[in-house]
Amino acid sequence: MTVTLDLNGGLADGPTRRTLNDVSLSVAKCKKIVVVTGAGISCSSGIPDFRSSDGLYAMVKERYPNVVLKGQELFNASLFRDTTSTSVFYTFISQLKQSVDNASPTPTHRFIKLLDSKKKLLRSYTQNIDGLEERAGLLGSASAEAKSTSSRSKSKINAKDVRNVQLHGDIHRVRCNSCSADYLCTPEHIEIFNDGLSPPCPDCTLRCEARIARSARATSVGSLRPSIVLYDEAHPLGDDIGTIQTSDLNKKPDMLIIMGTSLKVHGFKKLVKEFANAVHNHPSASTAKGKRWAGKVIYVNKTAPGGDWSDIIDYHVSGETDAWVSKVEEDWRKSRPADWEVQSTLDGDISMLSPLKVVKDVRTALGAKGKSKDIKKSHDVENVPPQTASDMILSTPDLSGLSIVKPKSTSSPSSPTKRRQGGSHYNDLDSSPSKRRIHNGEKVGLEPEERGLLFGNSTNNVIDVDDFEEIDAIIDLSMQDMTASPRPQGNVKPARAPTTTKKAGEPKRARSRTGRNLQVEVVI
Repeated sequence: MTVTLDLNGGLADGPTRRTLNDVSLSVAKCKKIVVVTGAGISCSSGIPDFRSSDGLYAMVKERYPNVVLKGQELFNASLFRDTTSTSVFYTFISQLKQSVDNASPTPTHRFIKLLDSKKKLLRSYTQNIDGLEERAGLLGSASAEAKSTSSRSKSKINAKDVRNVQLHGDIHRVRCNSCSADYLCTPEHIEIFNDGLSPPCPDCTLRCEARIARSARATSVGSLRPSIVLYDEAHPLGDDIGTIQTSDLNKKPDMLIIMGTSLKVHGFKKLVKEFANAVHNHPSASTAKGKRWAGKVIYVNKTAPGGDWSDIIDYHVSGETDAWVSKVEEDWRKSRPADWEVQSTLDGDISMLSPLKVVKDVRTALGAKGKSKDIKKSHDVENVPPQTASDMILSTPDLSGLSIVKPKSTSSPSSPTKRRQGGSHYNDLDSSPSKRRIHNGEKVGLEPEERGLLFGNSTNNVIDVDDFEEIDAIIDLSMQDMTASPRPQGNVKPARAPTTTKKAGEPKRARSRTGRNLQVEVVI
């Protein structure tokens, strides 16, 4: 059963005022609102109506006094069958286009944009052809920015970008009645339409001229007409609009707001009933412990809806749409002030006492799936090649008097496999104090003779025969005579074997502990 709420005189009534406040709170709490609008939301924008003494019908009647056309006949597709009715239609559209160009969005248009900015608008559907929703900031389905640029896509528009579906087209665009080419309506087009004529299609003209240039048969050239949908005419974007509507129904909207329409057009009535059924079947509204503010259908218009809408519309707000949206916004600000708080951006330097710091917004640096695009990891410390000229010590008890070599700020190799290999994969900043490289200007380490290098001086000296007597202790045990007498114990030194007289020219011989002569040839 529809509950009627008088917006003008109902504020003095306590129950009506509380119900209006509850409706406003419901709008503030819902998150998937579908808005459906008609011509009533544009009355305060400066666009003249159709049927008043100074309306658009009166302007057309003054130019064509002998033509009798009703309002529905002027917007019926059958008018193109007669040249006179076609001229009347073009003149009427030119007058309407000039009025729309001088109009500005109303508070209702800005309220719909407010819902979208607060992430509460699921989609907006409108019967209007004035395009004021797009001027308020909502991208329309007939806009050039909404056209699909992908050659593989079957759809003509990007459904994700469209925020306002124009069910009856857009007066700001024209299309060819032959090839369906779409163009922006220019002042030159308006001048031709005002004379009751239609301009030729540029695409058809180019194709025809190209065929004539190669001596081919000329093709017909279509004419441009306003890109609006008339009665008994198929919508050029009908398939795409049907896809968008199905997608919105599957998203389970929690509120439907209908404003400024009399709900007389058959196709429009069907769309409203489908959305109303989806809202009433919302999970939060169908359960006993559900949310009271979800699942409502609100109708805002001066006139009451027909009797067949009593079981579909929950609340009828009688009054101007601009006045109602202003009250909703006012109640919204009072009941939920946190929704209107705006976080300011921190600029400049922050005090060192504060633990906060300004960082880049993550959404600007991440792609659609969270992958980083332009973030480059710093390799200033990781890819610095190690110092090859310094040596490492194993123990550094006191490093106060030593200077630690810092990594150079040179450009590092691009690949880890091409990095210069050093004695340690740690640099001076990451290694422990006992493994840090020491560099004090002097050479650290042992002399080659002391380290016993292969080509050091200690290995190239001439060895004297008498030196072998000093190194008896290092003779391999395998050279001992196992049959000889056992070695005396204790500190008793064994007697040396008597030395033999060396003859001239003979090589010097060394003796082992067993008394055997070892022949050593010294090469000079």
